[in-house]
Amino acid sequence: MTALRRVTPQLLTLAALVALVTLFFPDFLRIEVVNGRLVGPIMDILKRGAPVGLLAVGMTLVIATRGIDLSVGTTMAITGAVAAWSITQGYGLGGALALALLAGVLAGLWNGTLVAIIGIQPIVATLILMTSGRGIAQLVTEGRILTFSHDGMAFFGSGDLLGIPAPALLWGLTAVAVALLMRRSALGMLIEAVGVNRAASALAGVNATVLLIAVYVASGLCAALAGIVATADIRGADANNAGLWLELDAILAVVIGGNSLLGGRFSIAASVLGALIIQTVDTGILLAGFPSEYNLVIKAGLVLVILVLQSPNLAHHWYALRRAAQARRERAMDTAKETGQ
Repeated sequence: MTALRRVTPQLLTLAALVALVTLFFPDFLRIEVVNGRLVGPIMDILKRGAPVGLLAVGMTLVIATRGIDLSVGTTMAITGAVAAWSITQGYGLGGALALALLAGVLAGLWNGTLVAIIGIQPIVATLILMTSGRGIAQLVTEGRILTFSHDGMAFFGSGDLLGIPAPALLWGLTAVAVALLMRRSALGMLIEAVGVNRAASALAGVNATVLLIAVYVASGLCAALAGIVATADIRGADANNAGLWLELDAILAVVIGGNSLLGGRFSIAASVLGALIIQTVDTGILLAGFPSEYNLVIKAGLVLVILVLQSPNLAHHWYALRRAAQARRERAMDTAKETGQ
């Protein structure tokens, strides 16, 4: 019940968006079976939202430690380039996936080392890889779009299992696995402790350094999965455009999910709903016939509203108003009792 209450605002927001889009596009909720596959706008949202959904899972863990990872979009480009290069070099599906995931781990390890051991601020540490990473991806692809033809790899971008798009299954299973790991073990509590106060958690016996490195590695792995999906979808690696600015959508998804940028308590489910809200907005605007530029304005408006609602000053003001209203009610009741006597 507590978990459901935690994501109630996101569920209501998503429901309101779906209702609004349905007014402009009545077939929005329609799902059909074509050649054994489920098709329709909803399925398209689940498929197209996979990269942001995967990035949001890793970003949630990083933000819970009071950090940020600006390099996830670039990591997508690197891992996608490594996957495509591996396929073209004859390493096979297993080798390509292993090397792509390894690239994601190394990217996360680099970020985590800079933050946890060297002590560089997260926004600066991850900005380094964000700036240099596309150059690395271009070196792998030799400055061109590296295409491949491999049905096994393409499955992760355009395949399906029991009619459900493979990307949707991948990010759904990833989110569930990470959420269960965080809440069925002490990891979630330890991450929240580091986010609230790293020094105090270290005094309490928490190995904050290892934990910080681990969350950045997890973010790198999620970015690697997103890169594999994006590369498999177009059957090629585009080092210039793969994952471009998706780190902002991932951060927005976490924020829409109600997770504080100041660290501490977090919810994977809420971040996933945030990613669905973002993709629903994108798809809804296109289906309604509005220019795609509206996405930027709407996303900016969402960020502004959510940050205002999360503002400590607003929360303090709201609390003061409630206390004042309660005090007035108590005085009115006391006055009524005295008058009655």
